[in-house]
Amino acid sequence: MPWDFALILTFLATAVPLVGRRRIRELMRVPQTTKANRLALYRSTAAFQWLAAAVIFWRTVAHRVEASRLGLAIPNAPFVATTSLLLSALVLANQLLSLRRLAREPAESRSILPHLARKVFPQDHQERLAFLGVVFAVSICEEFIFRGFAQQVFQSTWHESVLVGIVGSALLFAVAHLYQGRQGLIATFIVGVLFASIRSWTGSLVAPMAAHFTADLTAGLLGPSRIGGVGSSDSSLAKP
Repeated sequence: MPWDFALILTFLATAVPLVGRRRIRELMRVPQTTKANRLALYRSTAAFQWLAAAVIFWRTVAHRVEASRLGLAIPNAPFVATTSLLLSALVLANQLLSLRRLAREPAESRSILPHLARKVFPQDHQERLAFLGVVFAVSICEEFIFRGFAQQVFQSTWHESVLVGIVGSALLFAVAHLYQGRQGLIATFIVGVLFASIRSWTGSLVAPMAAHFTADLTAGLLGPSRIGGVGSSDSSLAKP
């Protein structure tokens, strides 16, 4: 494994979850967030995603890794399109059921995610438009980073083992979302395995990207009305 690939994987496994956890603690320390806080959060998140993806793409080009090995191809367009629609429909149904179930749970029994969502979900048209940009960036960049780059590195390092690529990328994806707690960690790992399997099966990142976009957009647009108790504009976000 090239040294820069190893460095990138180390960064994804250590710095990303640590920074993510710190940012979540800052958010959880304040009772509410302002519109300015949320827009700033959207901008910084999107900027980091594009920067990370750009750096990784630069290094893969430097090592002459073929685009097809990163999932940046569509070997069979009808098959990829059908798989994308089916996977997105499955993810949409799961999100709707999860939101309905969450709305019925007592507030005190909920995990950290609903409480965090109240502080980061968009609350007006301007925020929804900005949030759409974040979802677009995250769905493209995270899939490229974890299911494109990381999955290929794990697979090629262990004698082209598809299983190692799938499990390795899913573990890294779950660790990057460590701030979601144990329940979120398990759920994210399962999603990672599913998306990595689809990426390997289709030879393309299109289906995971479409499903990821569907999942995040559904949560962001429908979550506030289902969860309730969204924040107001009376307090500011804690600074590092």
